[in-house]
Amino acid sequence: MKITLHVWRQAGPKAAGKLETYTLGHVSPDMSFLEMFDVLNEELVEAGKEPVAFSHDCREGICGSCAMMINGAAHGPMKGTATCQLHMRSFKDGDEIWVEPWRARAFPILKDLVVDRSALDRIIQAGGYISANTGGARDANEILIPKPDADSAMDAAACIGCGACVAACPNASASLFTAAKISHLGHLPQGQPERFRRVLTMVEQMDIEGFGHCTLYGECQEACPKLISIDTISRMNRDYLKATLTKRPEPTVEYAG
Repeated sequence: MKITLHVWRQAGPKAAGKLETYTLGHVSPDMSFLEMFDVLNEELVEAGKEPVAFSHDCREGICGSCAMMINGAAHGPMKGTATCQLHMRSFKDGDEIWVEPWRARAFPILKDLVVDRSALDRIIQAGGYISANTGGARDANEILIPKPDADSAMDAAACIGCGACVAACPNASASLFTAAKISHLGHLPQGQPERFRRVLTMVEQMDIEGFGHCTLYGECQEACPKLISIDTISRMNRDYLKATLTKRPEPTVEYAG
């Protein structure tokens, strides 16, 4: 296959970026999209040029780091796949492909196709966990969980934190990511004691990071490589409303002057 690539090149966060065009003449249909980029970078290095910077790790659709906008679609044209799971047989001989980084204020570009997605980590740090006493592991069957709840929790837990939902959303909202992390724990008994505090702190952090507000376009679930449903956002909104209505004001302490 012969492929023409238009790739976003940007030397650093404050540098001006532009699209550069490259032609590859011997692309195997069985290559993954990232393997095709490896071939491109080998040719650039051999020519004494700077290789294209892009994120990758597991290349098995698990780590979520292979963040690329391909022909305007997060992770490319195939539904339910990460970029590393996209193969060149999804394109035709002679195709032109435009590749850009995620575009969101909360995801500043570091270099070329690499963006800083640490904002998602800070949302998790704000409340995406449970508090548990240390000690010996409890028996796996000690806490009984109805199968529908376990299935819903596992569906939400499939989120790999890639940020495709943010990149696809016209508002650059992180609501699907945040809702998945909240719903994962909210369906389980272990997550109930901190359920409402969790939704308040994580949504607050999402706003602090500069993500846009959700207006239920639905682009997020279409772009999600794990096909997480937008229903998790509805659940997050319900929990947030309940938490807001039942939140007790913090006690104030007055000191005599």
